[in-house]
Amino acid sequence: MAKRDCYEVLGVERSAGPDDIKKAYRMLAVKYHPDKNQGDKSAEEKFKELGEAYDILSDPQKRPLYDQHGHAAFDRRAGGFGGGGGFHDPVDIFNEVFGGSGFFEGLFGGGRSDSTQPQRGNDLRYDMEITFEEAAHGCEKEIALTKPDTCETCQGSGAEPGSRVRTCPSCRGRGQVINSRGIFSIAQNCSNCQGAGQVFEKPCKACRSEGRRERSSKIKLRIPAGVDTGSRLRSSGNGEAGFRGGPAGDLYVVLHVKAHSIFQRDGDDLLCEVPVSFIQAALGAEIEVPALDGRAAIKIPPGTQPGTMFRLKGKGMMNVQGYGRGDLHVRINVEVPTHLSAAQKAKLQEFAELCSGKESPISQGFFEKAKSLFH
Repeated sequence: MAKRDCYEVLGVERSAGPDDIKKAYRMLAVKYHPDKNQGDKSAEEKFKELGEAYDILSDPQKRPLYDQHGHAAFDRRAGGFGGGGGFHDPVDIFNEVFGGSGFFEGLFGGGRSDSTQPQRGNDLRYDMEITFEEAAHGCEKEIALTKPDTCETCQGSGAEPGSRVRTCPSCRGRGQVINSRGIFSIAQNCSNCQGAGQVFEKPCKACRSEGRRERSSKIKLRIPAGVDTGSRLRSSGNGEAGFRGGPAGDLYVVLHVKAHSIFQRDGDDLLCEVPVSFIQAALGAEIEVPALDGRAAIKIPPGTQPGTMFRLKGKGMMNVQGYGRGDLHVRINVEVPTHLSAAQKAKLQEFAELCSGKESPISQGFFEKAKSLFH
């Protein structure tokens, strides 16, 4: 059967420029692509015909020969399409025009698998418990991990040192082959290269061509001052090694801060409850209270009531982003004396007899309000 005119196949004028030829090919190639017309033999033939026409008219050397001699120019040299006369596979032409087989993966759900291509390694999560003091001041920790790491033998390439990587002869680098079964054409991953499009002359025996091996490693991590439970630190490149030379993933360390026996945290502020004696609260005193940096002094005025709060500015937690420090809030808890001796009780009784009620204005005010309830 005589071949159709290339210009007629693409539906363009003989004066059409390269952009017009490419535009016409793109529109028709999508329409007749085998993945879109599985089982349609006529569509497959039209797709091949489009590929040959575009291959000729887009080539600045082939097009003048075709314009002068028609298909005969190539029949004399090679014996037709696909016979080794300088023409390309129609699938290769399509992938080149559309920027790779990934175009049809998204359009029709088919395409080549990337399972053996270089891939980024997985990110890893590591949960770490630290003390309250370590969170307050910052610290350095060492993490021991067992994870896929770059193969030392092949340096991640998957091939034995000194051996070559060559284009797969079965699929000619496409990563897939088209099998015809009666009227059906099915695109499948190439069994020779497993969809990679490349084969190793000598696969690395140490990692079985994966490019990575399970290995234990130790990673040092600097924990900044001011972190809290739930803080997440990223250690770039310390996740799983990439597959076949791909970039490594990241390590994310999630922190859990142990509760403190004295301090409670509220953001960057700290709360501390300090007991004082009845005498200190009544007469006033200067007391020392615990702080992150050691101790701090506060003055208790005479008549200080239970629950009174004192604020020590800048004595709280460091802000993890470097915006200064929070405050320390001290709550006073007046301790009622117990296990009194007879002499102590006598003195307190003597003190009570000297009281007129004005010494306890809060109690006096409360009971004045409550008189109406005592009928």
